[in-house]
Amino acid sequence: MKKSNVKRVFDLDLKLSLVKQIEKGELRVIDVSRIYGVSLTAVYKWLRKYSELYGNNNRVIVESKSLSKKNKEQYERIKELERALGQKQMRIDYLEKLVDTASDRIGEDIEKKTKRLS
Repeated sequence: MKKSNVKRVFDLDLKLSLVKQIEKGELRVIDVSRIYGVSLTAVYKWLRKYSELYGNNNRVIVESKSLSKKNKEQYERIKELERALGQKQMRIDYLEKLVDTASDRIGEDIEKKTKRLS
């Protein structure tokens, strides 16, 4: 059997209809190819072009939180920890000054005395 050199053009509505039937599982790509005498490559091109399921192989990444929201939360947490660290450092400075003042008043180094007891 000899193939003809006639170029066939398929109507857009027909292509869309066939793509929907493939998506629904009513037809397979091979079925469309055999019934309409079109190559598998052409049918796959239709799928890429017109199908929502098979088109463009787009990848969608689903995250529970967006990256910017996560970064904002981490930034807030860092600020909170820095604030707590600053408060602790102020308390340490206060207590060290208190020990120095008390040592001066009683005439003994309280810090050395407490180290010997421990």
